Amino acid sequence: MTPLTPRRLALALLDRQLLLERHPLDVVEAVRRVCALQAQTPASPYLALWNRVRDFAPEDLDAAFADGRLVKATLLRITLHVVPAEDYAPYRAALLGTLRGARLYDRRYTATGLSPADADALLPELAGFLARPRTGAEVEDAVTGRHGEHAHRVWWALRTFAPLQHTPNGGPWSYTLPNSYRAAAAAPAPGPEEVDAGVQRLLLAYLRGFGPASAADFARFTLLTRDAITAALRGLGDEVVRLPGPGRTPLYDVAGATVPAEDTPAPPRLLPMWDSTLLAHAVPGRLMPPEYRPLVVRRNGDMLPCLLVDGQVAGVWRATGEGVELTAFRPLGKAAWQGLTEEAAKLSALLADRDPAVYRRYGHWWEKGFPYAERTVVTA
Repeated sequence: MTPLTPRRLALALLDRQLLLERHPLDVVEAVRRVCALQAQTPASPYLALWNRVRDFAPEDLDAAFADGRLVKATLLRITLHVVPAEDYAPYRAALLGTLRGARLYDRRYTATGLSPADADALLPELAGFLARPRTGAEVEDAVTGRHGEHAHRVWWALRTFAPLQHTPNGGPWSYTLPNSYRAAAAAPAPGPEEVDAGVQRLLLAYLRGFGPASAADFARFTLLTRDAITAALRGLGDEVVRLPGPGRTPLYDVAGATVPAEDTPAPPRLLPMWDSTLLAHAVPGRLMPPEYRPLVVRRNGDMLPCLLVDGQVAGVWRATGEGVELTAFRPLGKAAWQGLTEEAAKLSALLADRDPAVYRRYGHWWEKGFPYAERTVVTA
């Protein structure tokens, strides 16, 4: 079998992430197809789907959040993600060990002198208190307040690994500060079989959305251990196949999946902050030229909204009072600029009805300046 080239792997990622063409999909099915949507910033799931779904209507995503068909919770890489409701419990089972370890063995929690058992003892009361939506401040007062000066750190740990979800509370993107939380559907702590099944389910979803990929790629996306991933690959048997890649590292894919041809065109896209396509593989990823990574991924971890040209990051964008500003790190041809400006005009129209200054709090990165080749502002 001919080894897959970097170009074909990038095209496979774009194809499975619905970025080679917009698809006429229901928002829940679209999220299922791409595995999960990064939701660290409330606007990002909306802009991610705008890039992927034909005739995307933000109201459809509003409704899916409101009726619980899509849920927002701390999952992959210990950050907020949107997943279909039926995937939440198995994904959480797969990731629970990672979520617990990241908080209960962190010095910010251990410095309190409390044990993991102390946090676990609060789970039943927390579930009862969050039978209806509450803010974090309310939880600290009512549930963790008995721990006095440590109440904030106890809640910091609980809100990461406890079975709870963020509740829509208004604003242009369904979620605003302060965050509101509610308990997930009651369920016993997952046993070893549920954990194994959850890892296998998550691995299959990951490969459908981001494959072909290596075990190290999956570990990067989930923070799961090598042992857990090896066991999942073994348990899936012939549902997963092994493929040769451009290097010595073996790649895995869902049996029967296809990869686009080398000459497949990739249209321009304006990705939201922290788009999963830039986080799903070992650094620097498949779409990020290494020399641009320091410009896009800032020192504190902020990943800025990106321009994609022919399937590769070529710059960043931001919303301004005048429209959508496009900053290219290298000179782009006329056709590339035409495609980007058409996308930017559509995005500007979408933002005008929702949040014309989306991501405004990150504007300081532009104020610090970029080494750029070209820049333009596009209005609706």
